[in-house]
Amino acid sequence: MGNQLTNVVLVGPMGSGKTSVGRRLACVLKRDFFDSDFEIIARTGVAIDHIFDVEGEEGFRQRETQVLKDLCEIPNIVIATGGGIVIKEENRTLLKRDSFVVYLSSSIAQLVKRTANSKSRPLLE
Repeated sequence: MGNQLTNVVLVGPMGSGKTSVGRRLACVLKRDFFDSDFEIIARTGVAIDHIFDVEGEEGFRQRETQVLKDLCEIPNIVIATGGGIVIKEENRTLLKRDSFVVYLSSSIAQLVKRTANSKSRPLLE
């Protein structure tokens, strides 16, 4: 893909609206939408919290990196990432390579409100 920015990637903290905004943006841009967490679930057949229980955060992060690599090979898509995807330098390098990265922010109060009742966010446990 070279230096041409083809994908729009949404990053930000858990509960910032990456999936919701990503779906809407993909519709407006007439692009396919992918959520990296949903891709991990589809590939493994188990919930994210189960992966954390069995493989720990490091195992999950390895899966997340592989999904990001694979998604970055698909041109002209919108990607919503997991909140911690930018933790790994390898992921940041992938994101900078060919993607237009958008950081979604929100107030702490709003993030707490959005994630308070979630059962599928293992880092909040």
